[in-house]
Amino acid sequence: MRVNCLIGTLLLLLQFAGPASSLAADRLPSPELNLRLTAPIQTWDEAIPLGNGAMGVLLWGETNRIRLSLDRGDLWDERPSKRFTEVRDRFNWVAMQRMVAENRMDEFNDVFDSNYDYHGPPTKLPAGRVEITLDETRKVEHFELNLAAAEGSARLAEGDEVRAIVDATSVREPVALLRITGPPIREVRLRSPDAVNKLGYPPATAGQAEGWRWFEQEAADGFAYAVCAGWRRVGQATELAVTVATTREGKSPLAVARQRVEAALRSGYTTQRKAHADWWAAFWTRSRVSLPETHLLRHYYLVRYFYGAASRRGAPPMPLQGVWTADAGELPPWKGDYHNDLNTQMTYLAYRTSGDFEEGASFLDYLWNLLPTFRQFARDFYGAPGAAVPGVMSLAGQPLGGWGQYSLSPTMGAWNAHLFYLHWRHTGDEVFLRERALPFCREIGECLRALLKPDANGVLVLPLSSSPEIFDNTRRAFLQPNSNYDLASLKMLFLALAEMADAVGRPDEARQWRSLDRQLGGWHLAEDGTLLLDARTPLPDSHRHLSNLMPIHPFNLITVDGGGRDRRVIAASLKDWEAKGTGGWCGYSFSWMACLRARVGDAEAALRNLDIFARAFVLRNGFHANGDQTRSGFSRFTYRPFTLEGNFLAMEAVHEMLLQSWAADPGRPATETAAAVGRVIGGPIRLFPATPWRWHDVAFEDWRAEGGHRVSARRENNATTWFRIVAGSEGRLRIRDNFGGRPPEWQGQRPRKVGDEFEVPVKPGDVVEATLPKPAAIPPAPANAARPVIVAETSGPGS
Repeated sequence: MRVNCLIGTLLLLLQFAGPASSLAADRLPSPELNLRLTAPIQTWDEAIPLGNGAMGVLLWGETNRIRLSLDRGDLWDERPSKRFTEVRDRFNWVAMQRMVAENRMDEFNDVFDSNYDYHGPPTKLPAGRVEITLDETRKVEHFELNLAAAEGSARLAEGDEVRAIVDATSVREPVALLRITGPPIREVRLRSPDAVNKLGYPPATAGQAEGWRWFEQEAADGFAYAVCAGWRRVGQATELAVTVATTREGKSPLAVARQRVEAALRSGYTTQRKAHADWWAAFWTRSRVSLPETHLLRHYYLVRYFYGAASRRGAPPMPLQGVWTADAGELPPWKGDYHNDLNTQMTYLAYRTSGDFEEGASFLDYLWNLLPTFRQFARDFYGAPGAAVPGVMSLAGQPLGGWGQYSLSPTMGAWNAHLFYLHWRHTGDEVFLRERALPFCREIGECLRALLKPDANGVLVLPLSSSPEIFDNTRRAFLQPNSNYDLASLKMLFLALAEMADAVGRPDEARQWRSLDRQLGGWHLAEDGTLLLDARTPLPDSHRHLSNLMPIHPFNLITVDGGGRDRRVIAASLKDWEAKGTGGWCGYSFSWMACLRARVGDAEAALRNLDIFARAFVLRNGFHANGDQTRSGFSRFTYRPFTLEGNFLAMEAVHEMLLQSWAADPGRPATETAAAVGRVIGGPIRLFPATPWRWHDVAFEDWRAEGGHRVSARRENNATTWFRIVAGSEGRLRIRDNFGGRPPEWQGQRPRKVGDEFEVPVKPGDVVEATLPKPAAIPPAPANAARPVIVAETSGPGS
C-alpha cells in the first residue's frame, strides 16, 4: 500500500511540474480512469454511456449480443394531459391561493398535478434500440469507456472487439458509428420503444434491405421520428452507423436518417473517429486534477465527461437523465423532464471551475431562448409582469405541475437566474453581463417584485411560501411566508441584480434592488441560531432536500467569513441536520452536503459525505441512482431511479474542497466595486480550503476562479507548495494566506500583504506565481479525520 502511495505521489509531481507541463497528451485522462465493466450488462442503466449532446447511446449486452439503447434530446410529446385541459381555467395563482386558504387540498392536487400524467403526455420519448447478434463463436467478456477518446468498446473472448462512438463533431446531424472486428455479424434488429404505446401512437412502420434496417414512428401533432441503421464490411471488420432523425429536420425523417447513415459509412469509422477524438482532446486540455483516491478521481472524470457527452450548444440541455432516457419498456422516470427545484441547477453547477463554459452555456442559451415563454407564463399563471420559470417543465417550457407547492413556486426562476450570475462572475464576460445575465435576472426579479406585498410589519412577503420538498404535497407544505428557502432565493436574486446593475453603471437600479432586499427582513432562526423552515417551523425530520440551508450553499449569503453571527448560524444548523440523521436522504443529498461542508471549511465531513455518495449511491457505470444501492443503512431509500444532478454535485464537491473564490459580501456598492476590484468581482482565491487530511498530495491545473482567473496549484505533505494564477480580468487579485506561516517565494511581481490576504493589481494575462517550502513530514491526523467508508455490497463505477 505504501509503495502504491509513493508511486502515485511521484506521478503526481511529474505531471504537475509547473508551467513546463504540456497541454495535450498530459491532460488526457489516464487509461486507469477508464470505466471498465465485466460482462454481462443486462440492464440499460448500467450500460456504457456515449453521446454528443444531441444523441445518446447506451452500450450493453451479454454473450454474443450487443445492445445500443438510443436517445435524442429533442424527442418530446408536448401535448397537455387530458385532465389538464379540463381544469385549465383553475390552473392559476389566484385559484391556488383560494384553495389553500380554504384547505381544499384534494381539489388542489387534482388541478395542479393534472398535467403530470405518469402514463401519458407531456413526456420525453425513448428512441428505440439496436440489437446486434455476433457470430456465435464471439462472446463479450468486458465493456470499457475510453474517457480520453469518448469511445466505448466490448472486448470479445476471441480477441476481437466492438468499438463505438457518437461523433462529437456532428451535433446538428448526430450519428453513432461502430466497428466490429471478426466474422460478419449474424443479425441486426431494431426495436421501437414499447412505452410509446401508452401515448396512443400507431405501431412503428419497419423496413429492411440488405445491410439496412429502419423504422419510422408517428407521434402526435404531426411529429414523427425515424431510426435507421446501415452496415458494410470493411476488410476484416463490419462498420455500422445508426441515427435518429425527426420531422424537424425534413419532411421525411427516414430519408434524412438514411442519408446521414450513408454519409457516415462513406467516411468510415477511422476517419470519423479521428475528428471525434480531436474534439475530445481539446475538451480535456482545458483543465485537469489529480487526487490520491482513485475511485473519487475516476468518478470526477466520468462526470466531467458527461458534460461533453450530454450538454452541447445547439442541442437541448440535460434533463433528469441527460441523453440516456430509460430503455425499460416504460416512459422515463419523472417524465425525463426539467426539474427546476434542484435538478437542473445542480446539474449545471460544476462546469465553471473546470472551464467547460461552452457545455454549461447549453442550459443558459436554452433558458434565454425560452424567455418569451416564461413571460407568457408569468402573465397567464401569476398575472404578473416580467418572467417566471415553471418549477417542473417540458422541453418547450410548458408547466407540468406535480406537487404544486414546489413545481409552481415563483422563486424557482430565481434559482435558475443564479446560474446566469455565477457564469458572469466566473467568466468576467461583460458582453454576457449586459446582454444576458442582467436582462434575464431582471425579468425574473420584476415578476417576483410584483408578487411581494408588505405584511402587517411592513416586511415584503409572498402570498404562498414553501420549502422543497418538506411535507410533500400536503397542506403543511405551505409555510408561513416567507420560508427561509424563498427568503434566500429572493435575497440572492436582488443582491445579484444590485451587483450587476452597479457593474454596468446603473446605480439607481442597484439601489432599488438593495432596497427590496432590506424590506425582506432577516433570517428565521431558533434561539441557538439554527435556520428554521419559516418563522416558527423547525426541520421536522431527516430530509433529502437541503432547502433551509441554501443561504449557506449555493447562495453564499451566510458564510464563514461573515462574522461570528454567521458562524454561529452555520454551526447550529449543521448540528441540527446531523441530529436528524440521513435516513430521509437521497444520493444527491450526500454530494450536496459534501459541497456545503467544503464551503464552510469542514474538510473531513465533506470527504465522508462524498465517499458515501460514490460508494453507495451510484450504479456500476457511475449513474446516480438516488437510493442506497448497497443497503448499508445510509438511507431508507434503496430504489434506483437514475438522475444526473447527484453526479454533478459530487464533481462540484471536489472543486469546493480544492479551490474557492467566493466573495463574502454579495451586492456590495458600485463605489467599492469600481475602486477596489474593477468591473469583474472575484472573492479571495482560497487554495485547498477544505482538503481532507488523507489527501496528502493533490494538484489541479487551470481551474477557473471568479473573475475569470485560471488557477493551478500543488499540495504536498498536506501543504500548498506551488501555485500559479493567470489573471482573467483587470483589478485587484487577492490570495488568502492559509499557508501556515510558510512565506511564499514569489516569481515576478510581489504582492503586498493586507490582513490575511496577499493583494496584487493585475491585468488580463498577468501571471502571479509562487513556491512554498514542502513540509518535512505529513502532519498527524486530526481527531475527526474521515475514515474510508465501508459498504455492505460492491457498488460504484467499474464493478
